[in-house]
Amino acid sequence: MRTIDLKPDPLGHAAPITHVAFRPDGKRLASCSYDGTVLVWDTSEPARPVPLTRLRHRRLVNAAAWSPTAPTLLATASADKTVAVWRIPEHGQHRLVTVLARHTDDINSVAWMPDGRRLICVSEDGRATMWDTPTGALLAEIGSHAAHCMMVSVSCEGLVATVGEDGMVAVGDPGRPATAEMRHYASSVEGCAWSHSGKLLAVARDDGVVNLLTPDLECLRTITVSTSAARSVAWADDDCSIVVGAYDGSLHWFDISGEPVRQVHDARLWPRSVASAQGLVAAGSFWNAPHLLDFATGAELSAPHRPGHGANALAVLGDRLHGDRLLVGCDSGNVLALDVESDTPSGVRVLPVSAGPVLSLVTGPDATFYAGTYAGHVVRHDGEDMTVSAPLGAPVPSLCLVGDRLVAGTYNGELIALDPVTLVEVERGVPHAGSVKSLSAFDGGFLSAATDRTVAAGPLHERATLWQHGNLVNAVAGLGDRVVASASRDHTVKVGLLAPRDTAQGPGRATGGRRAATVQTLLGPDESVKCVGLLGDPDAPVVLAGSYDFGLYAWEVDWQDSVGTLGSGRLVSAFRQGLSCMTPWDERRMVVAGWDGRLSLVGREQPDAPVRELRSWQVKELIEQADGVVNAESAGALDYGRVAS
Repeated sequence: MRTIDLKPDPLGHAAPITHVAFRPDGKRLASCSYDGTVLVWDTSEPARPVPLTRLRHRRLVNAAAWSPTAPTLLATASADKTVAVWRIPEHGQHRLVTVLARHTDDINSVAWMPDGRRLICVSEDGRATMWDTPTGALLAEIGSHAAHCMMVSVSCEGLVATVGEDGMVAVGDPGRPATAEMRHYASSVEGCAWSHSGKLLAVARDDGVVNLLTPDLECLRTITVSTSAARSVAWADDDCSIVVGAYDGSLHWFDISGEPVRQVHDARLWPRSVASAQGLVAAGSFWNAPHLLDFATGAELSAPHRPGHGANALAVLGDRLHGDRLLVGCDSGNVLALDVESDTPSGVRVLPVSAGPVLSLVTGPDATFYAGTYAGHVVRHDGEDMTVSAPLGAPVPSLCLVGDRLVAGTYNGELIALDPVTLVEVERGVPHAGSVKSLSAFDGGFLSAATDRTVAAGPLHERATLWQHGNLVNAVAGLGDRVVASASRDHTVKVGLLAPRDTAQGPGRATGGRRAATVQTLLGPDESVKCVGLLGDPDAPVVLAGSYDFGLYAWEVDWQDSVGTLGSGRLVSAFRQGLSCMTPWDERRMVVAGWDGRLSLVGREQPDAPVRELRSWQVKELIEQADGVVNAESAGALDYGRVAS
């Protein structure tokens, strides 16, 4: 397993913050990050948090939890499939106490039992397990979900609550497994928190709703939070109110009766995690440090000061005046424009699009491009002026242009057609049953890939499934009007050759009169495959795919010999962090980006030569040399600035 190797930020994290956890006294805060580290902050003076120590895992860190009985013990959970228990003294060096290493998948969440000895861990494979931390022994498997188990919370009475993407909420006493209660929802449930008294369980749902449940899972209150996913929840010290983190980029406060109290919006927020203690609220961020707020007023006490420049999206902009330029959409909300034909790109421009992350890009005519944002807007940019759409109700991880329509795929699974000039919504298509992770124009319609495990094709109102993966699908790409490839969290890539229109008859995986005549499954990556692309001739294409295992892989497809295709797979290049996205530069070359800030141009120098890396750059260095860099303050003034209501 390769280890994340990012240059640390001395004042914070080098990548977005995934989780925050207060020590019960509120004087220490643990923040976890995609950079593979946990920072422990001194929050005794919330207006001036000080980083004290940095803990490391090999992969991104998903969660942390302080012991309820030993204030110096901290458990951290990682995508490296381990949970580490650390001793963090008030003064002096931290020490690794034990590693719980027999997990079979990424660990999403951890929570201590009231005895401060046993630890509950939940993972991507749906399992909930209980461990004895002094000995490192696995004590029992105490629950199982049909999909990713996302979070665990333990009450003061020792009741364990788990929630997952299968929509199930389960509550039980590990000592009496037969007494477990279960409740099912139609939407994914990704956040939960017991009240301090243990009398109520708050669960946060992907349909934007929070439910307050009794220990036997009777619903006492239903609170509509947002049109976007409610992702995290935390209780006030007196259990009289809650704060909810939603994927509209806001923190929402409600009293115990379900009445709204206030909302704080900040485009830097990544509220997949919120925590509270001693009158304080902490929240995750796309920037380098957590947000700290006053629970009673929502006032900002401290905030991050440095944006990240992780690349989330790539596109090629055809420009008659300047030639083709690569566009890079970043966590900072900027879009970087550059020419990749030279070893040292010149005339690099930084175009501010949003104060929050750019998740998707697509280019149009006349040097126009479109950006989908985490804030749930689509932005049209012609190089000078911008048009911003009305909110679409959820983050926009995918975009494509189809004829006279701009199609946006949302975190809620919607396919929304916009007028490409005015960005006014025109119509909505057949939705997916999960987040639409990727769109690609194809054969007069478009391809789509979603967390419902499907790859679909066709026009807006006549979608049909090409195939399914064993887990969520991260990306889809097309070549010509016959070849489709997809990348999945099941560690595989699928590539299919569609039958010609005039032979697409009878049963099969139809798609607007087409069906997949041949589908091959490609192996090689040992982690989730995040991005995929196709080069060359549809009769003998090259498939490229980037994985969370930091590898860029290539396969040469032989439609008559699937074994030969599989055997052709090889590692092209290894990055220092997971790969995030790719886009064709031309018919023989691809641009690939990683979360380590690296951009690479890969391809064949000759028709029969193997694919290899041709040149590479660092996003941060390109921004530093850019013409007219726009600072974070001016970018934030464009839209979505911090708003409290």
